[in-house]
Amino acid sequence: MKAPAFRRIEPDARRLALIEACARVLARLGAAGASVRAIAVEAGVSPGLVGHYFSGIEALVAATYAHVEERVNEAIDRAVEAAGPAPRARLDAFVTASFAPGIADPQLLATWIAFWSLVTARPAIAAQHDEQYSGSRARLEALLGACGIPAERQRRDAIAVSALVDGLWLELCLSPGCFTAEEAGAIARRFLDTLTSPDR
Repeated sequence: MKAPAFRRIEPDARRLALIEACARVLARLGAAGASVRAIAVEAGVSPGLVGHYFSGIEALVAATYAHVEERVNEAIDRAVEAAGPAPRARLDAFVTASFAPGIADPQLLATWIAFWSLVTARPAIAAQHDEQYSGSRARLEALLGACGIPAERQRRDAIAVSALVDGLWLELCLSPGCFTAEEAGAIARRFLDTLTSPDR
């Protein structure tokens, strides 16, 4: 008996399957290759079904951006909670979680690059990016504040920490043989030591 061309699954699972297919297409083909047809083929559905769940390719890419961001945030939140109640341990966990397997990942980097390539061309994606960065920085500011960083320094210090983490994460994804996740964590923690030093 011939297998059906398309699988029958529940609506929420179908929507998630389209989002995950979009993430894989973005990672493999970039933003230019993320067409409705390519994503439908990746998900194993008809192109018309994409339009049933999303108003267009931009809406699907935006939903994918939100989904990927949520996955990363959940991983970081788990690391922070596992670190316990000590403020410095929670700050360290937030900063170094980005170097863990699953986040420091070449495929995830490829997906982010596709998102970033759309920031200057699509206002909705730019707004999402700004919201995501602002939310992450606000969480980092709160963790810095809990470690005794004065309020007037929190924004700039959070920007500096974010830039360091982003740079280390990028190099880990691009050239994992250059240094290890453990070394990246040690570099980040040493920088945090300078920020939280009472002499600063």
